[in-house]
Amino acid sequence: MRVLILGGTGLIGRALAANLAADRYEVVVLSRSPERHRGRMPSGVEVAGWDGRTSAGWAEQITGSTAIVNLAGEGLAGARWTAERKRNLTQSRIDPGHAVVAAIEAAAAKPRVVVQASAIGYYGPNETGDLSETSPAGDDFPARVCAEWEASTAGLDRLGVRRVIIRTAVVLDRRMGALPRMMLPYRFFIGGPLGDGHQPFSWIHIQDEVAALRFLMETERATGPFNLSSPQPLTNAEFSRILGRVMRRPSLVPTPAFALRLVFGEMAST
Repeated sequence: MRVLILGGTGLIGRALAANLAADRYEVVVLSRSPERHRGRMPSGVEVAGWDGRTSAGWAEQITGSTAIVNLAGEGLAGARWTAERKRNLTQSRIDPGHAVVAAIEAAAAKPRVVVQASAIGYYGPNETGDLSETSPAGDDFPARVCAEWEASTAGLDRLGVRRVIIRTAVVLDRRMGALPRMMLPYRFFIGGPLGDGHQPFSWIHIQDEVAALRFLMETERATGPFNLSSPQPLTNAEFSRILGRVMRRPSLVPTPAFALRLVFGEMAST
């Protein structure tokens, strides 16, 4: 099978590409900076350039045995959510989704499956109980972004292409992503929960994320949304205590809620 990965230079994309290439899949990662990433991708993974917005230059790579994994989108963390940043975050997800639909419409043969990224932020803040794939979308900014992200490839349904939506929790990996940033304060003995620590914290290990992606991509009966998360979510305080124990550091220094709002603005409420 040929696998095209949009947004494949991040944590999930790199791990998935390496896993597929090890099993001798033909893997092509589409990147806006192909020269920068060619030497950094796993062995056996091809990197091709694209503009991040359209199907120009890669639609012809689609065949009847192709799987497309659309992970493209700027990370929500890293800067305050100004009005301009909100527009960029949303557009960085909608444009690639529309490009996938346009590419498939122009392709000589339809791909076998499209895996569309999303996140458990789709459901909005929740402190009352478990959520399933049938739970309604939330109404805060991350929820609206996720809903638009998923809808960006909804046009595939009329084209008869199997579409899988992955609503992913926080992906944990020691080398990349959120976990190294979480670990940093503990290295200096100043780790602890965020705010009151009551916030739910859903997570998934990178190996489980890749295994779930492979299963959904390769299983013909899999369609629609799937939550990719550990079976039992923790609170932020519980996760902080576990992280401190694993790192042999105390977890005693909470970050006050007002400080989070001062630094992150609206993002601090998620």
